[in-house]
Amino acid sequence: MSEMRGTDEQGAARGQRWIADRIPGQTGRVAVVTGAAGGLGRAATRALARRGAHVILAVRDPAKGRAAAARITAEHPDARLDVRRLDLSDLDSVRAFADGVRADHPRVDLLLNNAGVMAPPRTLGAQGHEIQFATNHLGHFALTGLLLDPLSRATEARVVTVSSLEHRKGRIDFADLDGARRYDPMAAYRQSKLANALFGLELHRRLTAAAAPPRSVLAHPGYAATGLQTNGTVRLPRLIFGHLARPLAQSAERGALPLLYAATEPGVRGGEFIGPDGRGGLRGAPTRVEPAPSATDAEAARRLWEVSEELTKVRFRLPALREP
Repeated sequence: MSEMRGTDEQGAARGQRWIADRIPGQTGRVAVVTGAAGGLGRAATRALARRGAHVILAVRDPAKGRAAAARITAEHPDARLDVRRLDLSDLDSVRAFADGVRADHPRVDLLLNNAGVMAPPRTLGAQGHEIQFATNHLGHFALTGLLLDPLSRATEARVVTVSSLEHRKGRIDFADLDGARRYDPMAAYRQSKLANALFGLELHRRLTAAAAPPRSVLAHPGYAATGLQTNGTVRLPRLIFGHLARPLAQSAERGALPLLYAATEPGVRGGEFIGPDGRGGLRGAPTRVEPAPSATDAEAARRLWEVSEELTKVRFRLPALREP
């Protein structure tokens, strides 16, 4: 039985800024967190487990996932954690992971689409797709579709897809999604983060049209100090985001707050975008923010959805679905 209680308005009336201690009780809820071995994912996993959730750590490297789980369990011995391998750049891995989750959990209450890679040299995933588009968007698109049945069985389920401030500068190049003609690492990253935003909002539209129970919510962390900016990133973005701008960054725990707010706060509605309230959206407490106009382009979202279905071979099965 879910323990989610309380309202954002009550907290605001008390003059409190939203922090992880205000996460409603999560006992009885099952959460899947991608990229849970480090950074924002590990911080979110720790916070959810501390409030009683059974958290499935979806990680590319199980050894790192087990190390993260051990750290959390050392702090919270009663934490219910389950480490499972998931390589989002490989659609076969996504299917195997989803099959395992569905077999063990007829109901999933939260899917936190958090994992990501940023600005690596051009690399292709298992199915030949550019690694950022494959990992950040296609893998999460497929995972969401494959877990839609257990998500639909939960009364208060949410799909939280993590985008970035960089989505504002993004452009979907439908003629060259994989950067075969021209590859710019940061342009490809921005494309993938705009794809996250387009997907999250289109998923909201389709769930609403089908009167399906899950809520689709977007979130971004602002600028948080994680391994994203340094692990595998090409030299210039690594220098800028991983070193020169590092003093502006907030901690992973602070960066995870918008994700956790989107995932657990009772007042959050489908289709909302949650990010930090500070100047430029770089840091601060969670608040509702506006996506870039490009993210609200319904025609681009529809086209991206159709392309994503074709590339992943995953179709979202909503019995009452009406085309939006």
